[in-house]
Amino acid sequence: MTSKNSPASPSLTLQSLRRSLKKIADPQRAKHSQQYFKTGKGEYGAGDRFLGITVPAVRALARQYRELPLRDIDSLLHSRWHEERLLALLLWVDRTRRGDARQRQRIYRKYLRSTRYINNWDLVDSSAGQIVGAYLADKDKGVLFRLARSANLWERRIAVIASGLFIRNGRFTEILKIAALLLHDEHDLIHKAAGWMLREVGKRDRPCLERFLVRHQAGMPRTMLRYAIEHLPVQQRRRYLQGNVSTKSAAVRN
Repeated sequence: MTSKNSPASPSLTLQSLRRSLKKIADPQRAKHSQQYFKTGKGEYGAGDRFLGITVPAVRALARQYRELPLRDIDSLLHSRWHEERLLALLLWVDRTRRGDARQRQRIYRKYLRSTRYINNWDLVDSSAGQIVGAYLADKDKGVLFRLARSANLWERRIAVIASGLFIRNGRFTEILKIAALLLHDEHDLIHKAAGWMLREVGKRDRPCLERFLVRHQAGMPRTMLRYAIEHLPVQQRRRYLQGNVSTKSAAVRN
């Protein structure tokens, strides 16, 4: 990896990267993206701006510019353009995977100081597990509960999505506690994320998911419940949606 003091290739600079982005920008796609990511007044992505570039194209540029200096990645993250912020996060993810412990810590800390720029669900979902989850894998995870209680929608989603890495490693403690904390969250994007992660728990340990559902089904937002039970048998899904699963019947199955 290029050291932090080594310049990028003369042809692979921040300026050349931005020229490449401008060349492939599509105003029609940008218009669609602004609608899809809810950028209207009062919506969750209010004010966000798009160049109109596909995610595969952004990922291809991230691979091409993987040695871009960290200071230039910071500039991308502070951009008004959504795709530039996504590109910055993908570059951080790559550096986290390839870097040593010191660089992983540096990126993790910068990430948590930069949440005002990680301000839509795709930005969170592309980076929280790979950066926050990966860094905390063998460390105290208390920061996730602080994030889960944040007034910032995206910090709450970071807490949920970061726990996905632990789920893949067979550890469910954090997501079960975080999901319980967020049962009364006001935002549908949090209900979807928590339900998604609970569904991932169920893929690995169905009895664990069912114990959570039985305990909390009455107070779960409908969206969270629907996402969580998506892979259960049809008849069982119906019983959960109707509130007809008792603690006793679940205990017998488990």
